[in-house]
Amino acid sequence: MAGSSRGSLGAFVAKVFAWLPVTFVVWYFAAPVLLWPAAFIVELVTRWGLADIVQGIERARAELTFATTLKPGSASARAGEIAVAVDLLLYSFGLPLYAALVLAAKVPGWPSRLVVGYAVLMPFVAWGALADFLKNVAITMGPQIASQTGFVAWQREAIAFSYQLGALILPTVVPVVTWVLTHRAFLDRLRPRMGVA
Repeated sequence: MAGSSRGSLGAFVAKVFAWLPVTFVVWYFAAPVLLWPAAFIVELVTRWGLADIVQGIERARAELTFATTLKPGSASARAGEIAVAVDLLLYSFGLPLYAALVLAAKVPGWPSRLVVGYAVLMPFVAWGALADFLKNVAITMGPQIASQTGFVAWQREAIAFSYQLGALILPTVVPVVTWVLTHRAFLDRLRPRMGVA
């Protein structure tokens, strides 16, 4: 009995690893379409909350280029505004992870669970992209650029924290938590097989 239980858990884990290469390939090549909602959220936020810094955003595949109103700080630098590029792929790798978990479990109604997870993850992808942009202009590019943004010390600290959260934690934690919340019945069935009370 214990052997078959382990076999069930092992089969699920094996299915997850089998699906991961497939979902990563689909995610990588379909990124311009899949990540459109996240790019749209970024554009909305910048339009309403950062219009004094961001003039516009250009999309090229999964990369967003923020055209800013910020000027190079050096007097010897050429006149013009600074542009900042952000790769959405860096903040969306939770999508193929979530898809692999859903496809491995393959419970009834799995397509709707894919859609729910996709919708939940998009704002967090946008979070990562926005935090990356803000980290660049408020911290990484140096004090001459940062001074033009108008951010004070506590705001720069909040930006740094948001960037760490958006780059290191949310892309992996959110898909797993979302999968757990949308697959409670599946986990309840799996728990006795894992020998968990």
